[in-house]
Amino acid sequence: MSEPRPGGDRSVQREPRGTRLPVENGPVFKAPWEAQAFAMTLALHERGSFTWPEWAQTLAEVIAEAGTRGDADDGSDYYTHWITALERLVVRKGMFTSPLLERRKHEWIAAARRTPHGKPIEL
Repeated sequence: MSEPRPGGDRSVQREPRGTRLPVENGPVFKAPWEAQAFAMTLALHERGSFTWPEWAQTLAEVIAEAGTRGDADDGSDYYTHWITALERLVVRKGMFTSPLLERRKHEWIAAARRTPHGKPIEL
């Protein structure tokens, strides 16, 4: 990320590719996993795994589906939608299969349950 321009709008910082990130009076992410999901998405995009329009379309699909289900549209589930979109896109692009992704989720949950609070989770 580049630094805000002197005297410019400090509420928005620019990504090298023109992606805009909100900067509020507090942390942008409510939990570490949100930042990690964001970072994984950017890393995969930068590696050429998908285009930004593909990403935006997939995220828009997930958010629209949530709206169709009647989910609250208050932003509280934004990164849940984000990770759902990322999972969907990596399956579509053939980076993972749905069964492999589901197995890995279960392995992660099991590892998290057996890990003492404050310790790193190891798979």
